[in-house]
Amino acid sequence: MHNRKRLVIGVILLLVIITEACSKTNTYVLKSPDQSIELTIDNTDGALNYGMSMNGQQLVQNSELSIFPNTKVNITDTKVSSVDNTWNPVWGQFSEIQDTYNELEISLDYEGAPATLYIRAYDGGSAFRFVINELPVAAKPAFYIEYGLSSSDEVYMPAGESMPKGPIVLNDLAQMDSIQYRWQVPLVIESNQSKYISLLESDLVSAPGFSVIDFEFDKEKGKLISNNEFTSQEKKVVTPWRLILLEENIGDLLTNTVPENVAAPLALEDTSWIKLGKTVWDWRVHGYTAADGFNYGIDTESYFRFIDFAAEKGVEYFMIDDAWYTDVSEGHIEMSDKLDLKKVMDYAEEKGVSVLLYYDRREGDYGDAALFPYYQELGAKGIKYGFMGSNVSFTRDAIQKSAESELLIDFHDSPVPFTGVTRTYPNAVTREYCHAQQDSRRAFTPQAFIRMALINALQGPLDMNNGVFDITGVNAGEREKGPKTKNLYTTVTAEAARTLIIFSGLVCIPDAPEAYTEKSDLFEFIREMPVGQWDETKILHAKMDAYISTARRHNESWFIGSVHNEPGGTLTIALDFLEAGKEYDITYYEDTEETHFKTNPEAYRVRKGTVKKGDVIHAKIAPGGGHCMWIRPSKK
Repeated sequence: MHNRKRLVIGVILLLVIITEACSKTNTYVLKSPDQSIELTIDNTDGALNYGMSMNGQQLVQNSELSIFPNTKVNITDTKVSSVDNTWNPVWGQFSEIQDTYNELEISLDYEGAPATLYIRAYDGGSAFRFVINELPVAAKPAFYIEYGLSSSDEVYMPAGESMPKGPIVLNDLAQMDSIQYRWQVPLVIESNQSKYISLLESDLVSAPGFSVIDFEFDKEKGKLISNNEFTSQEKKVVTPWRLILLEENIGDLLTNTVPENVAAPLALEDTSWIKLGKTVWDWRVHGYTAADGFNYGIDTESYFRFIDFAAEKGVEYFMIDDAWYTDVSEGHIEMSDKLDLKKVMDYAEEKGVSVLLYYDRREGDYGDAALFPYYQELGAKGIKYGFMGSNVSFTRDAIQKSAESELLIDFHDSPVPFTGVTRTYPNAVTREYCHAQQDSRRAFTPQAFIRMALINALQGPLDMNNGVFDITGVNAGEREKGPKTKNLYTTVTAEAARTLIIFSGLVCIPDAPEAYTEKSDLFEFIREMPVGQWDETKILHAKMDAYISTARRHNESWFIGSVHNEPGGTLTIALDFLEAGKEYDITYYEDTEETHFKTNPEAYRVRKGTVKKGDVIHAKIAPGGGHCMWIRPSKK
């Protein structure tokens, strides 16, 4: 009854707002439920323009949007509605998500071609989608949208496996003779009014015929624009949702739920087989020699040791990378004679550990229609699919086909972001949309991590492979796979914190079992984390190039991870989110006075205590270091 009353009141308010606007000019106004965000839509001289403000401050000015660029458009009708719902994702940063927005549905006429524009105003931003039910013959639609930002706004963006780019001042772009940037999604903008904006898209999986949102800077107009042509032969056109997220604090962009709310609802009838968790991984361990003299390689005995460790520590998965096969042809995979895969799979099943298998087409094409059922026959519970890049139709098909065979899927090597897809297909648990493999280490610095955590991670779950504990051994070149240069800049406490800070449905820890056993007191933080099963997430502190601190709750337990760039510092963490009147046990996993990400990366300490609501923790973090806390109700 409460939601119904709110819906009716919201509709009445919207009707009043729009009626008043229409009676004065050809302008329409749409406000977010809390009235903080206001969109204005103007249809003058055959063009459709929008503007956007937050708390009275104009952040996006006089910007055109169209589904038929360079074609005159008229508004023929409007419809308003208000929605206030909650829904429960299969997994995610929250166990329940509030979906509250006001929507303006605009019927359009593009010189005889009808289309509908849907605009949603959320408290955290706005979303735009066009729909054409019957595409006229010879019509060439393209989703075009301008972003009229201030010339002094600063832009950051991903750069593949390299350090994210920025700050890029828009006014500087306007002065350049040529612009060499390869724009990537998502963009993060620090406005000249101390607000934070993110430009991205969602629900591309429901929009056949469109590629990933493509940004560029139009020097003539002095604006960022995106323009994606529709390439399908279908008569119906449904665009992705184009999003503009607005927040007062940059960290709140990471917990903004607009991308999930506009995504298509769950497409799977049964999700009981989708199990989130952690995975050990063989690739970066080849060549590691344990204290007992055992040398890890591509062989059955090495894989038994991984499985034994996973079973003992409650790690749900073991991931085998591409060395398990040597040649691929249609309908056939030639397995390596270095290991007995069946014996490994049987042993894993006996120990209660699930196996994930890698695949890419460099050794040949098995054929995707048969690939996923074949992996299921092998006993695999998921696939890590590599080297297909930003291929939208392939990625959509792979997600759907893997779901049909009840397989998780993890995309390797700068894949399609597909923001919001985990709501629709929750088997798409993670993707490497960052630098994760240690291949060239061109972005393995504390600064690069913080940037990726605040930029790359906005597109959805990341497979970043954090959790290196034998940093000294890796930097000494004691592994077969990877560079021999000593520039893996991090600390063990930072590595533990990163496994929490970076949201994913599959946390891949890349080091040797013995490296974790040797630091079992620190590994406890990773071992106890219920990956992907979070009820609540908060970004406690965040500043570009400086630090980030993330808190996640599962039931009554909180996990908090923080990292700092140079020169280190102290983050004040108020435990206001704990329940009043309760005592909690806390374990601290900390840097020491001697810890340094370049000179002494493996120095740490673990200590315990008790806390209550209102206590304040002063998390002291070494240069490039980290700080972790595990808080749970006291058993006393």
